[in-house]
Amino acid sequence: MSTETIQEMHRILELQKSCNIKDGAPDISVRSDRLDRVVAMVTKYDKEIIETVSQDFGNRDPMMSGVTEVQSVIGPMQHAKKNLKKWMKTEKRKAAIAPLGSALSWMGAKAEVRYQPKGVVGAISPWNFPINLALSPLAGIIAAGNRVMHKPSELTPATSDLLKLMIEEYFDESEMAVFVGDAEVGAAFSGLAFDHLIFTGGTAIAKHVMKAASENLVPLTLELGGKSPVVIGKDTKIKEAAARVMQGKTMNAGQICLAPDYALVPEDKVDEFVKASVEVTSEMFPTMKDNEDFTSIINQRHFDRIQSYLEDAKEKGAEIVEINPSNDDFSQQPHHKIPPTIVLNPSEDMKIMQEEIFGPVLPIKTYKEVSESVDYINSKDRPLGLYYFGGDDKEKDYVLNNTTSGGVTVNDVISHIQMEDLPFGGVGPSGMGSYHGYDGFKEFSHAKAVYKQTRFNLMKLAGLVPPYKKKEEKANTA
Repeated sequence: MSTETIQEMHRILELQKSCNIKDGAPDISVRSDRLDRVVAMVTKYDKEIIETVSQDFGNRDPMMSGVTEVQSVIGPMQHAKKNLKKWMKTEKRKAAIAPLGSALSWMGAKAEVRYQPKGVVGAISPWNFPINLALSPLAGIIAAGNRVMHKPSELTPATSDLLKLMIEEYFDESEMAVFVGDAEVGAAFSGLAFDHLIFTGGTAIAKHVMKAASENLVPLTLELGGKSPVVIGKDTKIKEAAARVMQGKTMNAGQICLAPDYALVPEDKVDEFVKASVEVTSEMFPTMKDNEDFTSIINQRHFDRIQSYLEDAKEKGAEIVEINPSNDDFSQQPHHKIPPTIVLNPSEDMKIMQEEIFGPVLPIKTYKEVSESVDYINSKDRPLGLYYFGGDDKEKDYVLNNTTSGGVTVNDVISHIQMEDLPFGGVGPSGMGSYHGYDGFKEFSHAKAVYKQTRFNLMKLAGLVPPYKKKEEKANTA
């Protein structure tokens, strides 16, 4: 990494901070305009986005990229703009203090919360949805009135270059800037004195980002991942559940932070679930190797990583069920595709049960009673997502009330991330902080408490103004 890159990052940071102080909090028209420009930007470059993402992956379905990289960016911007006036309003609070309580309000006291921009927000985004996860957090960041510096992933270099080109066309560097480069650039970026930093990626890298940010006491939003479980309830419609689980598991070839990582299935329903999973996956992908609907693994390193998990599981006694209806020869291919694979009888010493898979591989564990599945989930790190299938409300509530996860989808997978009115984020090792909708606006705002005192001297009325001794003597003689 050149010293010029470091100097440029510091220059832009100082420029944005100085503009933030000089211009003050942007009004609603400025924020709305910036949100509109994001929409105009991805709309203009929609075809280039789809083509470039596919280029970086080797193969990715254009329709899926159109939905996940373009439309999924537009929606949050429009939602934020629609609600911006309401979000920006000063929030009235009760002026109350013991023992006076609400009497303070009667005396003219007022309390409120004013939401102010934090200033300059740094954003580090991953490769698996390189446009979506770079731009969708902007809904909350821009709505809150902040300026942005961005570091996209080096694993999707063509898309990162396109992102830089787009933003430089639609935004002045004092509003938003992009810095491309390798992990060294990312390390230097995470150490800058931002007013807030959002990182989306893996837990291991998040630890380094958090450590670097701590040097400047930069507040963080961490959107991570982990091993998101699926609980198949005892009365679940198996084929329907299998279809939705495998749709989520094969989307982007399982390279999604919220992808179902493993399934917990009643032991008397395992065969039925496996059979249904094979059938529905074969219907979606009758061929795979040359099928543009089936996404490639991002690069050789990640391909080898997933293959090593499968080899380790096989060596340690797991049953491997490869779903390959046309018997494609994946040993000879132009990309890095891995066929959807089910792993039965996985043990805890297998890598596939220890690491986030981030690929089209689904381990299945069995249980006799649903309490066993809850105990198993609670023995692991708290996941980003949890998925329950079934129609028994009592069983559903038992699972949801006795587990902790970033979010939950019932009778489907991943879908809660699409809800703009729900906070999206992890808990513990799966993340901290949340965004989307109003929760994103608040995440990237400073909630400033404002209290207006009454005309009465409450300190004096409370006996807190010296000299205390005379007051004490008076009280004792009374």
